[in-house]
Amino acid sequence: MKPVVAIVGRPNVGKSTLFNRLTGARQSIVHNEPNLTRDRIYGEVEWQGKRFSIVDTGGLQLAPGDDLEKAVQRQAMVAIEEADLLLFLVNGRDGATAGDYDVAEIIRKSNKNALLVVNKIDDYKKQEKDLLEFYALGLGEPLPVSAEHGLGTGDILDLVVDLIHGDEIEEDDSTLKVAIIGRPNVGKSSLVNAMLGKERVIVDTVPGTTRDAIDSKFSWEGNKFTIIDTAGMRRRSQMGKGIAKYSALRSYRAVDRAEVVLAVFDASTGIVELDKKIAGIAHEQGKGLVVVFNKMDISKLTSSKLEKSFLDEVSFINYAPLVFTSAKKGEGIMPLLETVKMVEEEWKKRIKTGVLNELIADAVAVTPPPSFRGKRLKIYYGTQAAIGPPTFVLFVNDPKLAHFSYIRYLENQIRKGFGFIGCPLWIKLRRRGGEDDA
Repeated sequence: MKPVVAIVGRPNVGKSTLFNRLTGARQSIVHNEPNLTRDRIYGEVEWQGKRFSIVDTGGLQLAPGDDLEKAVQRQAMVAIEEADLLLFLVNGRDGATAGDYDVAEIIRKSNKNALLVVNKIDDYKKQEKDLLEFYALGLGEPLPVSAEHGLGTGDILDLVVDLIHGDEIEEDDSTLKVAIIGRPNVGKSSLVNAMLGKERVIVDTVPGTTRDAIDSKFSWEGNKFTIIDTAGMRRRSQMGKGIAKYSALRSYRAVDRAEVVLAVFDASTGIVELDKKIAGIAHEQGKGLVVVFNKMDISKLTSSKLEKSFLDEVSFINYAPLVFTSAKKGEGIMPLLETVKMVEEEWKKRIKTGVLNELIADAVAVTPPPSFRGKRLKIYYGTQAAIGPPTFVLFVNDPKLAHFSYIRYLENQIRKGFGFIGCPLWIKLRRRGGEDDA
């Protein structure tokens, strides 16, 4: 395991900005709203040939208020427990506040090594005196940075590497990446926690609790998984220009990173229009797809009724396997993991050209292509050009003669012959001896 560095501090001191600066990626949402980072967000830093993991956390408070603040606090405390080194971030413009003293006390009780980092020091010569009062926190020399402008961050990384001796071993990146998408409050985070067997992300009855895309790694029966939990996707009219919009964009990026996507539907409400649009994102991006009906423990609809509704209303992804779960009770989790692994194998499956052309020839013999204006489509041969998603190229006399219904027929025949369960199939037509026409 790589060493872990956690960024901690009271709310709204710039932890996410520093996290993004150190990782070199806009992974945590940055906004001036306090308590925005709710879960533990992990990233990776490479510096001087050494690598370590870094964690962004929610703001620490000695006396959190409502249940959600308490959950944020628990997540931050778990991050402290996991960490080999803490970066205690304070706001240089505010001076040492009562909240900073509270966090300093939490750090002392943890017995963890910590660096005291003073953020928003944009001009060291003018602000040098602002650092002095932070000595009173009793955590050593205050280290000035400007996370927004990148000033002083190299010095911080030098100290971090010296203290934790970053891992030089190449990490195996062969994990199966699985993105979990769905509208708010369908139980995505509960599903993540059920798969992990521990509380990794905050679960709350308030829709939209998860705002970032959050990675969690685990192993199951010798298989390595990276689960990417995402914020609930809302209608465009509900997103506006604020946090919900950023969260939705993060969800799209999570799907782009994934190999298999779990589209989570609420079994207690049945399928709604937004579910179809969300599942369509994975379909359009060519990802392996599993549809999960969660909350079966409180649903009045049976699995057979939900399956019929799915085939009637979401027929464009009828290739996706259905799994019925109750994340709250831990039911259906093993079948879900088995299905995810199976879909990944299907997504990466390759068919030999000879076998493929035998199937195409049989399909054409049974149902020849229809003629158009006196001309008929001729399929000379086909080949599988790529995997992930399975992509087939058919060489024909004229791609313009191909009706979409006949391409759908060929797709169905390929599925009957070779499976490709949970995979969208991409079929491209190319004029023999020419360029792609469709």
